[in-house]
Amino acid sequence: MTTKPILPLFVAMLSVACVLTGCKPPKTGAPSGNIAAQATRNNCYSLLHQLLDEQKDVSLLRFIKSEHSDVKNLVKKIAATSGAGSQMLEEFAKHDPSLHLNDIQLPPGEESTRDAIASTKKKELLGQTGDEFELTLLLTQTEALSYAWHLAKVAGENDSQLDRARALAGVGTDMENLYHEVFVMLLSKTNDLRRNESGLKTITKGLVAPPGNASKK
Repeated sequence: MTTKPILPLFVAMLSVACVLTGCKPPKTGAPSGNIAAQATRNNCYSLLHQLLDEQKDVSLLRFIKSEHSDVKNLVKKIAATSGAGSQMLEEFAKHDPSLHLNDIQLPPGEESTRDAIASTKKKELLGQTGDEFELTLLLTQTEALSYAWHLAKVAGENDSQLDRARALAGVGTDMENLYHEVFVMLLSKTNDLRRNESGLKTITKGLVAPPGNASKK
């Protein structure tokens, strides 16, 4: 069954403008021949591949939006890591006929809800600039990276091939680390914005004469 992308807002925004590290041992490998585990594996692989394939293009937003260099560099890092992960999953599927990357299987309600969320996010990002745009972009990345992190974890736990399970654990680690990087940057920029607003209020307060003082000399 085919579905629309989980986060199609990036693809839509692009149309307006026109390897992995740290593998750790997986929790378990799924028993060979376990049909339920294989179904879970294929579903997670499919959702993860779809998400990573979309995330690899997120850095192209710089062509239609301006970002500070720290945000731009982090987003480029996310895109590069996602692209490598997407390509790795495609290589796995190429050498294993039982591994499918089109096994999405989303309930209609879930699919419609995701489409509604994506539409809202697209409107927000297209209509925002400056700090507001960066904060929204970083927020969308925390959501995407957290989802990718846990998809990789569950996929690895249900893969009977230990080499692939270890590689997926590495993908999960990469996504987890990127999630924390984005979260820290989001927190820092939020605090900076609050401090700037507080400083602006302090400055302007001294420029405004208190009521009733205008006539006093």
